[in-house]
Amino acid sequence: MNQVRIDKWLWAARFFKTRGAATEAVLGGRVHVNGERAKPSKPVRAGDTVEVTIGTVRRAVAVIEAALYAETAESLAAREQHALERRLARPPGADLGGRPTKQARRRLDSLRQVRRRDR
Repeated sequence: MNQVRIDKWLWAARFFKTRGAATEAVLGGRVHVNGERAKPSKPVRAGDTVEVTIGTVRRAVAVIEAALYAETAESLAAREQHALERRLARPPGADLGGRPTKQARRRLDSLRQVRRRDR
């Protein structure tokens, strides 16, 4: 591998499902090559460092060959920490409790009807 366009490399390395998605990410400023913001046509060579942000996860990888890369230890540790935080976080709406029972739903409906009559 001499050099490959960054959008093709991101697609070939399976960071993105389509080359178009990779191009959008590069144009959106979510891809940096050797610490600098890249354009889709930026050539990537073996030995370059690529930083990719997908969602809230930032990955830093070293380019080895055409579709091969090695993730840096710092990036791997940060990604594992982020996954652990997501696992331990309470899902939205967890503090609301379960669904109301049939009896509780009937009480709520009757309260709502009383409020409508008072208006």
